[in-house]
Amino acid sequence: MNIADLRKSYEKAELNENASNANPLKQFEQWLQEAIAAEVPEPNAMTLATVASNLRPSTRVVLVKGCDERGIVWYTNYDSRKGQELAGNPFAALQFHWVELERVVRIEGRVEKVSDEESDAYFHSRPLDSRIGAWASPQSQVIEGRTVLVTNAAKYAAQFMLKPPRPPHWGGYRLVPDEWQFWQGRKSRLHDRLRYTQGDGTWLRERLAP
Repeated sequence: MNIADLRKSYEKAELNENASNANPLKQFEQWLQEAIAAEVPEPNAMTLATVASNLRPSTRVVLVKGCDERGIVWYTNYDSRKGQELAGNPFAALQFHWVELERVVRIEGRVEKVSDEESDAYFHSRPLDSRIGAWASPQSQVIEGRTVLVTNAAKYAAQFMLKPPRPPHWGGYRLVPDEWQFWQGRKSRLHDRLRYTQGDGTWLRERLAP
């Protein structure tokens, strides 16, 4: 089949100004819980977009591990490509795509590191293999083969046993939103699209053409 001929009619739900929450965080939390209840695969998976100093954008999928009035949190290797790009340009964009619900959420804002205490608490809540993996993987660096990872994992497992500390190069980031967009697929490509922007301590909610 020609991929240009692939089409789908979106008819599951609608999104309007009266029914949506005036607070974008509350609207996001509602949709996230509905995605979890619908058993969408990995409902907390989001695309993270950053921009390097040469203005080239890059994306990858990460997992959200916290959201509240302070922002959206994920954890990663600070020495990775995304970490280096955020160090040079502390602004990013996130996107959630819940295909089964025909919904997309886009979030933009400034990014900051979470506190050491927050990073420590989350790191020690992870499975042991994941904690060892944070030491074993020189994320984004060229390696000769998978043997490097396996060897590193064995080395750090022997070194730290059951109590690996959090690596100094690993921790959390928080995106502090200044813009949210909620997209609900609709029939005939006349989708619903609401944007929230911040001003004077309140959120302005507007409808955008799809």
